Amino acid sequence: MVLIVSPNLTVDRTVRIPRLVPGEVLRPHRAAVTAGSKGVNVGRVLATLGSRARLVGFVPDDDRAATEQLFASEPIELVEVPIAGQMRVATIYLEDDGRVTVLNEPGPETDRAAWERLERRVEDALAVREEGSLVCSGSLPPGAPVDAYGRLSEIGHRAGVEVVVDAARDALAATLPHHPDLVTPNLAEAEGALGWSEGEAVDELGEDAPRRSRIAAAALVDAGARAAVVTAGAAGAAWADGGRLGWFDGVPVEVVNPIGAGDSFVGGYVHARRAGAARVDAVAHGLATASASCEQALAGGLDPERVARLVGLLRFVPADGGGEAT
Repeated sequence: MVLIVSPNLTVDRTVRIPRLVPGEVLRPHRAAVTAGSKGVNVGRVLATLGSRARLVGFVPDDDRAATEQLFASEPIELVEVPIAGQMRVATIYLEDDGRVTVLNEPGPETDRAAWERLERRVEDALAVREEGSLVCSGSLPPGAPVDAYGRLSEIGHRAGVEVVVDAARDALAATLPHHPDLVTPNLAEAEGALGWSEGEAVDELGEDAPRRSRIAAAALVDAGARAAVVTAGAAGAAWADGGRLGWFDGVPVEVVNPIGAGDSFVGGYVHARRAGAARVDAVAHGLATASASCEQALAGGLDPERVARLVGLLRFVPADGGGEAT
């Protein structure tokens, strides 16, 4: 069993349109409404690969019935933490040329008491000893402590489980001193957390992406993470764990929907770790899972046979000198 904490759950509304033109009336090809959040995507991937997952998140009172209905169709056990307010909505615009625009609402207002309720739910779940991994994934709702995932990392370590954190900017930066076992930002998120850039792009481009990713991965480990993967879209990903530093080239796939690829990486990585894989091998499995997920319309959708084929194409290339990025 994998325990996923994704406090800022969403209703995802995915809209496919020919082209996004501000100021005009647009007529989408189609729209799909599903349960959402990064943690939901991770759970979908784990279920497809054969691992059970339990998801802890805030469920606002105003939308409880609708939320439960959406989650009833998901292969994930939802552990609800009640909170006042309304469920946030994430609207994803997929254009015919492949460009993606995401509108993420902030989520319900939390307070100290609400967050402590969530932490108790996590402690109770880990105390059962069924979970072998703790995944902390996604944005934090307004009012949550900035070091929320750091606090959860310490709860996970006390329970003796591996803690994987997928967060961005301030939430990631505040987690690093608590020594999560693995952090998995994309390049924009990593550089933002390290104070090197602003903004949050959906796709990272540029010929220097491998070099920047290696530098960022090494810096995240220096800042406290026990290991770091920094993904750079189709280009590939950097890996660092204090002893090794290097790069995986990406594999070519036909991209249908890149949203959720980072979550699919986490699901693939955790599944491989649960099966006994070494960390660097689990990273390759995670990258193959992320690449395969881009070929599916549903975020977190997956063809396991495709993952198995892509894993064989991935190779880890150590950085020159074994320590410093080049």
